[in-house]
Amino acid sequence: MGKILSNQKVDQDFFLMKAEQDNDARMGQFYMLRAWDTYPVLSRPISVFDADEKSVSFLYKVIGKGTKLLSELEAGAEITLDGPHGNGFPELAGKKKIALVGGGVGIAPLFLAAKTYKAADPEVQVDVYLGFSGEPILIEEYKAVADNVIVNVGGFVTDDINPCDYDAICTCGPGIMMKVLYEKCQKVGATAPLYVSMENRMACGIGACLVCTCKTSGGNKKVCKDGPVFLGSEVFGNE
Repeated sequence: MGKILSNQKVDQDFFLMKAEQDNDARMGQFYMLRAWDTYPVLSRPISVFDADEKSVSFLYKVIGKGTKLLSELEAGAEITLDGPHGNGFPELAGKKKIALVGGGVGIAPLFLAAKTYKAADPEVQVDVYLGFSGEPILIEEYKAVADNVIVNVGGFVTDDINPCDYDAICTCGPGIMMKVLYEKCQKVGATAPLYVSMENRMACGIGACLVCTCKTSGGNKKVCKDGPVFLGSEVFGNE
């Protein structure tokens, strides 16, 4: 159980929540959030936007009953924070140019990723590509933790990146966006590994219920426990 420190509306449908929590959350991980008793039945899996020793932040979009209830929480309210869960983005030691590509609510885990990569090696170049269907959000925040921020509104953010310019690429967003990026990497002969953060529906968050199972080159895997981050070749290589 944690306490809400702030729950700010940043756009018509997006909110940025910060809660008290002693944690060791890493980039690309998620929490199962819950602020109700019986309905909805399931908690909501939300990616970590930012974290420190005493708090964790979540950027989320209101798309159903659960996230609507989360959006109505005010500072001081209590919330159940189950996590952090999952295997996040890799450390990428020795990589000198890293691209982070996000679309829609998939931009959320890229903030802590950019912040972490820069903290680990101030000399590394971190470029963030953000795709929006509507008004861009939190651009100044991303600029504060990355070397370059490329924004695409209403188009295809995958058009903006040349995969051959990078030593590693991490992405999160709609499945079709990540698949297109994987195919682009293959087409241009990019040698950079592509890491994809899957957004499958989840029920338990700990690998017990099989709801989030996805097909990979290594067989069926659980996004919540084995992922959510996989190599792009594992998920899209055999399609």
